Amino acid sequence: MSTLWLVATPIGNLGDLAPRASEVLAAVALVCCEDTRRTGKLLQHAGIRAERLAVCNEHTEFSRIDDVLNVLASGGDVAVVSDAGTPGISDPGERLVVAALDAGHVVSAVPGPAAATMAVTISGMPSSRYVYEGFLPRKGPERTTRLAEIASEHRTIVLYEAPHRIERTLADLLAACGADRLVSVSRELTKMHEETVRGTLGDIDIGEPRGEYVVVLGPVVVNTEPPDDASVTTSIRAALDDGMSTRDAAAAVATATGRRKREVYALAVAIGDTTPTSAAPAHTNGGPTNE
Repeated sequence: MSTLWLVATPIGNLGDLAPRASEVLAAVALVCCEDTRRTGKLLQHAGIRAERLAVCNEHTEFSRIDDVLNVLASGGDVAVVSDAGTPGISDPGERLVVAALDAGHVVSAVPGPAAATMAVTISGMPSSRYVYEGFLPRKGPERTTRLAEIASEHRTIVLYEAPHRIERTLADLLAACGADRLVSVSRELTKMHEETVRGTLGDIDIGEPRGEYVVVLGPVVVNTEPPDDASVTTSIRAALDDGMSTRDAAAAVATATGRRKREVYALAVAIGDTTPTSAAPAHTNGGPTNE
């Protein structure tokens, strides 16, 4: 029976390509990859001559489904790889897996390198329970809500971030989680310039941003004392500045802080009452106008 293989590839060091990964990549009828040039270099390094390569990235994965199903239906195996790490984890692969399963084909994997797993194991954070968040939403209410959820998370959290956004993300985590929250920031994992910096959100210094980052955030430290009004007000203002309504901001902050929703909502309303607004045009007759 034909199989769709998800094959993990090195996240930096080409020596991490597993022998079984090489065997599968050499045997399949089709290799779906994010970048044929990058995957071609990997295969060349491993001495593999692939029968066929096809682009399958975030923009083309859906349109590639019929091609993959046709190959599987004809009796050939298909491998899916990402540029680095395990496909389907913040990389293409998930849609192909669902389509193959729905069509009755076998889906299996060759496990191997994964930046999230490596970063957790070397972070010094609790690793018996952790949650993978991937990339945060870039802006708006979705980002604010996700940060509020992270702030109250009792498990270790793993995030991915690009170099041009890492400083903003660390600043947002600091505002949401507080200066004492433990954090580990890794970059260039398994490469020559691999580096992991550990500390708290209040004092960590990652230097000049470069390379792809994995942020491992320690779980929230349970505090029996709820945050005071000043701290809650600061969080509410941040949520409002991100475009959330008064009601949504109050709900998100109440969830993150453990304060009663009624109390947080009252503080949110008070902020709205004290926010300066532009004066309305004066009308001499005091009645409605038809403008």
